[in-house]
Amino acid sequence: MKTRSILSALLALFVAGGAQAAGATDAARPPPAARSCHLPGAEGALRCLTVPVPLDYTRPAAAGIRIHVTVAPAFREGARPDPLFVLAGGPGQAGSDVLSTLTTAFKRVRATRDIVFIDQRGTGLSGKLDCESPPGHETMSEAEQEAAIRRCIRTSRAPFAAYTTANAARDLEEVRRALGYGKVNLFGGSYGTRLGQAYARAFPGSVRALILDGVAAPDQVIPAGGRDGQAALDKLFEHCTRDAGCNKAYPNLRTEFESLAARTDAGIKLAITDPRTAQPLNVTMSGARFAGTVHSILYSPADARRLPFLVHSAYRGRWEPFVARQNLMGDFAGDEGGMAFLLHMAVVCAEDVPRMTPALLKDEDALITRPLAQRMPALCKEMNVPAVPYVAPTMIEAPALLLSGALDPVTAPRRAEAAARYMKHAQHVVVPNVGHGVSQLGCAPRLLRAFLDQPGAALDAKCLDEIPPPTFQLGSAGPQP
Repeated sequence: MKTRSILSALLALFVAGGAQAAGATDAARPPPAARSCHLPGAEGALRCLTVPVPLDYTRPAAAGIRIHVTVAPAFREGARPDPLFVLAGGPGQAGSDVLSTLTTAFKRVRATRDIVFIDQRGTGLSGKLDCESPPGHETMSEAEQEAAIRRCIRTSRAPFAAYTTANAARDLEEVRRALGYGKVNLFGGSYGTRLGQAYARAFPGSVRALILDGVAAPDQVIPAGGRDGQAALDKLFEHCTRDAGCNKAYPNLRTEFESLAARTDAGIKLAITDPRTAQPLNVTMSGARFAGTVHSILYSPADARRLPFLVHSAYRGRWEPFVARQNLMGDFAGDEGGMAFLLHMAVVCAEDVPRMTPALLKDEDALITRPLAQRMPALCKEMNVPAVPYVAPTMIEAPALLLSGALDPVTAPRRAEAAARYMKHAQHVVVPNVGHGVSQLGCAPRLLRAFLDQPGAALDAKCLDEIPPPTFQLGSAGPQP
């Protein structure tokens, strides 16, 4: 599951306790009508429906919103009564954005359980809060891009304060009740692990088991992740040094990277051929553009193994490959299926930025995350959302499977270890050659099914160690065979 946090996507905008659900009782309201639907990323027909929920749970009689739900029914008759609720990442990604996982991560689970994809309020088909890409944004200066973001925030009429993780957790309970399920299982990826933990704490009687992939710690501050990002970058340099081919091709990789970082910090004016259009392109490669692209590359080990080639090419003056990779993350999130930028801002500005203390920023400082950490507080003033007070986590009783990639630059294994301290029955699996997201790889789909069938049993996950490291790209032809 490509549960990439919007940390990198946000940089790209500069670089190219027991709550009760409000509403009627289950018996007093009819179940929502479902329709057959076909959505991008899924083969065959699914069931789509919407569940009405209050926009503000303190005023349930006021205006509401509708939460989009996509149900992939179990293949076998007599399916188990406990479905798997899928909570996507970001914040800003919708459940309907990750339907492709039906044929990867969840292909075995679906044999016996319904898979329920939920578009979190403010994402996807649940009233997406977003910004459109302005014309020519690829060549806009950072000041121009920031001005465009501010205009988008100012022109939105959405009540951003209503789009919190706590309210999204209440929405999940409304969905569960509306669909008539008893206890449910939760799958959360990246930010979805935060939402999953919040739901399990708010409604412990509704949760049978949790699978958390790329685990966010309860006290984790999303924009401040320099230590994990730098550790992933250092590991990449070390792996290149130990690889004969990579070390021969790029013997001075770290030095070249540091030189580029220093030069781009002052801004490098590039006159190149646009990798998209083959037309002449004049653009400034800034420190923020450079850092943001590097950070996004580190999410995937296969992508990261191309970074030495990109750095070396840029160091020698050939920036086209690097710019081509930057373009993958350089669009605003306005296109269909993209992250909901304003929803991301609403959550992070209320729940994370208020906890960005000088001490934390000093401890988490790193080149590849510094531009985001420096710019977020000013943008959050524009969002003008009240801070959500941090509440010490309570113990989660339901069995939990925690999955971590050893090379993850944003939710490193230490984050899962911190989360597991507040889980009574947690199993933590660290996969050596994996980055941000484990569930689609190797034997993981089989292990997800095995865990859900017997969540209280010890899981033998040694097969995940067999996932090999990707090969390095040593030239324009691509990775080594």
